[in-house]
Amino acid sequence: MFSPCSPLATLIFFSCILHFAQQASTSSFIGQGYRLISIQIAPDAAIHALLQVKQTNNIYGADIPLLRFYAKHETENRLRVHITDAKNKRWEVPYDLLPREQPPPLKQSIEFLKKKNSTWVSEYSGSELVLTYTPDPFSFAVTRKSNGDTLFNSTSDDDSHPFGPLVFKDQYLEISTKLSKDASLYGLGEHTQPHGIKLNPNDPYTLFTTDISAFNVNADLYGSHPVYMDLRNEGGKAYAHGVLLLNSNGMDVFYTGTSLTYKVIGGVLDFYFFAGPSPLNVVDQYTSLIGRPAPMPYWAFGFHQCKFGYQNVSVIEEIVENYQKAKIPLDVIWNDDDHMDGAKDFTLHPVNYPRSKLLKFLDKIHNIGMKYVVIIDPGIAVNESYEVYQRGMANDVFIKHDGEPFTGQVWPGAVYFPDFLNPKTVSWWGDEIRRFHELVPVDGLWIDMNEASNFCTGKCRIHEGRICPNETQPWICCFDCRDIINTKWDNPPYKINASGVHAPLGSKTIATSAVHYNGVLEYDAHSLYGLSESIATHKALLDIQKKRPFILSRSTYVGSGKYVAHWTGDISSRWEDLRYSIITMLNFGIYGIPMVGADICGFFITFTDHEELCNRWIQLGAFYPFSRDHADFNSPRQELYLWDSVAESARNALGMRYKLLPYLYTLNYEAHVSGAPIARPLFFSFPSYVECYGLSTQFLLGKSLMISPVLEQGKTQVNALFPPGTWYSLFDLTYTIVSKEGTYVTLDAPLNVVNVHLYQNVILPMQQGGMVTKEARTTPFSLIVTFPAGANDGEAQGNLFLDDDELPEMKLGSGYPIATYIDFHATVREETVKVWSQVVEGEFALEKGWIIDKISVLGLNGGGELHRVMIDGEPLTYVSNVKVYKREHKYLHDEGDGRNNIEMVEFESLNIPLGKNFSLSWKMTY
Repeated sequence: MFSPCSPLATLIFFSCILHFAQQASTSSFIGQGYRLISIQIAPDAAIHALLQVKQTNNIYGADIPLLRFYAKHETENRLRVHITDAKNKRWEVPYDLLPREQPPPLKQSIEFLKKKNSTWVSEYSGSELVLTYTPDPFSFAVTRKSNGDTLFNSTSDDDSHPFGPLVFKDQYLEISTKLSKDASLYGLGEHTQPHGIKLNPNDPYTLFTTDISAFNVNADLYGSHPVYMDLRNEGGKAYAHGVLLLNSNGMDVFYTGTSLTYKVIGGVLDFYFFAGPSPLNVVDQYTSLIGRPAPMPYWAFGFHQCKFGYQNVSVIEEIVENYQKAKIPLDVIWNDDDHMDGAKDFTLHPVNYPRSKLLKFLDKIHNIGMKYVVIIDPGIAVNESYEVYQRGMANDVFIKHDGEPFTGQVWPGAVYFPDFLNPKTVSWWGDEIRRFHELVPVDGLWIDMNEASNFCTGKCRIHEGRICPNETQPWICCFDCRDIINTKWDNPPYKINASGVHAPLGSKTIATSAVHYNGVLEYDAHSLYGLSESIATHKALLDIQKKRPFILSRSTYVGSGKYVAHWTGDISSRWEDLRYSIITMLNFGIYGIPMVGADICGFFITFTDHEELCNRWIQLGAFYPFSRDHADFNSPRQELYLWDSVAESARNALGMRYKLLPYLYTLNYEAHVSGAPIARPLFFSFPSYVECYGLSTQFLLGKSLMISPVLEQGKTQVNALFPPGTWYSLFDLTYTIVSKEGTYVTLDAPLNVVNVHLYQNVILPMQQGGMVTKEARTTPFSLIVTFPAGANDGEAQGNLFLDDDELPEMKLGSGYPIATYIDFHATVREETVKVWSQVVEGEFALEKGWIIDKISVLGLNGGGELHRVMIDGEPLTYVSNVKVYKREHKYLHDEGDGRNNIEMVEFESLNIPLGKNFSLSWKMTY
């Protein structure tokens, strides 16, 4: 939902000067660093060391004289390096918020080092990672054993790496690393990146959760994810690793191409290094630390419709009916504030959304399997007659400033902000959600504005006699406010590039000198607000519904994916935003938040030819993991049925999405158990193919399904990159692209067409689709088997996970019929083709009565005849009504291999129980 917080134009000129002045400080180093004075390996195999500052200065404040350096190989592929003040406990991400192993207390470390300071270690080696150090000035490096790669090196020893040594002050921490000149970096978000998914040298990368619209490029947006992946190609072999700096304070990260420098305004230096060596390995290792992605209910993979401005129940009733009339799938209808009484959380508008009428509507949609989701903003209206406010005040749940609840302004006017670091707030929040759920049985919750967003800045009071909020422009601050600049928290010595213009930290948010539970400063905890609200909301829904929660959050931090999905925020209806949405989506898969998508057709409608853009956007958005159409209050309606051409594209693209639901849901399971992104950059499956390292206009669903959308106005063709191998068009399986070395191919893409291709060596499970996921789940299954074109010796694999998606956990049931997992296999060898399954706990699928009706095998040598067709060891003649078809492939691109007679063989009406092992085989004779 929109909250216009665009940077003031008058700041831009001066901010640029300040920005370059601060960058220039890299050429005149802040200090001379630290020297190592003691180092030991503890009984738990961790390293403890003391570092002493070499020379103090007062640039950005006084240096901390003595640091504790701690390192530990926490797993075979993960190394932690933790640097903090040796004498005083400092702020770090709370261990109850993000559970992880804690370093020993400072006193224990110091006592250990004093007792055993005679034997020093020269290096610290683990199974795959090795830490080495230079004593004076102190620096450290992390290398990979298997190939000798240096993953991180904070030593600057030549002119090609012009950065300084370690700096550690109360409000300014600086550390740098060399980078390989051929390294491709990804991550460090959330930003809208105009140059593509690869980090671009000298672009600004600032991390501090901020509500400025996502059409602002190269600025800190709603989330903070201080993690990056480094991918290198060495002699044709790819190696990837990951680096996380677990710190919630604001920071600038300067990337030059050959070095990377962190400038952080508080906390500790808490690094985690992930050895990889593949991109999937990195995400697996990362999410094993921060938490595996939340399992999503099956219906969440359906299509969602929302708009700020659905004035009453009759409007959403009409929308559902119109989608049904247009035969466009729709699973979830949303409300964005419109259902509320005066924009107050946990209320219903008595006229526009009366409870009796809304409940009648919900009964109707629930009966057909549709769902209903509403928004909650964290700001609680300051209103003595508002019971939610009354209970909040009675429980003392709000963030304080000068001893009183901090006052901000959001949609209802004056608000207080709940402090989700306070256990009492978590209980109160859960109780308010329970009360609302009893009023309206919503199926999921949307937590927005949780950076936290505030329409005002500073210390504010309501102006007597002024109408607040302004009814026509409720986002305009209508308080009397004064800036808070008299504390070091509101006015720190180093100014990060906040909002892309060096805005004050408290601009359009909670003042950074405000105080949370136990004295925690907003200065430190600001970027954790969305995560802490996500945890509280997830706990509440789980306790109330006893089902798998669905929660969508705008603001995110490291670990948010364990609880919520995400959308890319307030974007415009521009072709650029269509393109940017792919980049942001792919980044969030790396961050461990795989359920992600952008507002289809755009949020702010600013483009004149909206029909063509919306046409192309649904062709892309139908393949976002989270697929939702959403628009601003002041934007015209953009439901997909409003234009005939868009409706046709929606039926085509969403029709395919609903057939792919079993595949998407299986990817959901893979994400939950290993962190694997649902939508992935091509380099995840082709890490050695350097041509795809910067590709930002195509993506994969899973490892093998490639989407190549139209992203430019007026285009009816796509120049798409095809990595080496055989690719089959999913909309017409006989269309084939074969490439030995990888190539670009110009694909036809008329207005209603999106190009989707399936790679070789894959078995793709599908169903027949439907208007809602509940209906689609009941239809027969089909399998698409892909071999390399004309292969005489090949194999293919696939898998399928199905469960009762109402259950909170997503797992196999240890003998109970709650889930089924199936591995599919296929081979072609010596002219014999075989397709078979291996079922784990098939009872669930058998209870549902699911069957495999159709199997299509692609890429077979043509011209042969089928003989000895066997199903489960019996000749085909014993199986009634089975139909067999053969069709030749048509080539869109062929690199002169002479393949001109490749066939697809299809079996229909098989009626194979999905929950039992099966085997289908035949002989091809020529």
